[in-house]
Amino acid sequence: MPKDDAPSYHYQVMRRAIDAVDTLGPQATLDDLAGEIGMSPAHFQRLFSKWAGVSPKRYQQYLTLSHAKHLLQQKFTMLDAAHEAGLSGGGRLHDLFLRWEAMSPGEYARMGAGLTIFWGWFESPFGPALVMGTDKGVCGIGFAAETTAEATMEDLVGRWPKATFVEDPMRLRPWALQAFGVTQDGPLPLYLIGAPFQIKVWEALMRIPSGHVTTYSEIAEAIDHPKAVRAVGTAVGRNPISYLIPCHRALRKSGGLGGYHWGLPVKRAILAWEAAREDA
Repeated sequence: MPKDDAPSYHYQVMRRAIDAVDTLGPQATLDDLAGEIGMSPAHFQRLFSKWAGVSPKRYQQYLTLSHAKHLLQQKFTMLDAAHEAGLSGGGRLHDLFLRWEAMSPGEYARMGAGLTIFWGWFESPFGPALVMGTDKGVCGIGFAAETTAEATMEDLVGRWPKATFVEDPMRLRPWALQAFGVTQDGPLPLYLIGAPFQIKVWEALMRIPSGHVTTYSEIAEAIDHPKAVRAVGTAVGRNPISYLIPCHRALRKSGGLGGYHWGLPVKRAILAWEAAREDA
């Protein structure tokens, strides 16, 4: 059981709070929510405020399903405009300085043959996170809050089945701390391993600022494939570097959350966490 000051423990509390808000409704009081998850109101308030940066009552508005529609109305990002503003591969991306390069199509076709990928588990605000990286940068982040560690590991390893995987959390620790905002030590390098179409979609995702969202159809327009909305959705779902390549900021045009590879509760949590920080 994680300590109650660990990020993954905060996520566990928040995850149960999502269920409580869904069960009790948005008018639930602090006492109602605390009682539903078996905590005193004071303890619940302390944990939530530390994790989210706002009170549980304020946070409720970000957890409601209608928040996605509000984001589309108020925080919708036109990707072409974002690109013109410099939010592209070499610029400032969603509150983190990132620099990235992509594997060549030929290298990708070899399914990781000859590539050494280091991996380790880390605490994150959204539950246990599996971080992977090469000598060139972070190439994978997966979450295990809604699944098992074994399934998350199998998922990411399966992306590059011919690579050599080496457990080395100390090597990855500086990047992991920077990825989740604990430190800021210059540009955080990413190494995108995917097919050319996927990489175009992931580049478009990196133009979406923190606290904002866009739609799958807008992404399709931005990469000059306006009719490829379904293919864009598939590429979004295959994003290997969750959170840093912000696939959680892609929504359906209707305002629905759409899917999320690591579980919709994680997507809701990330969107709410970012929104709370934008509005705090």
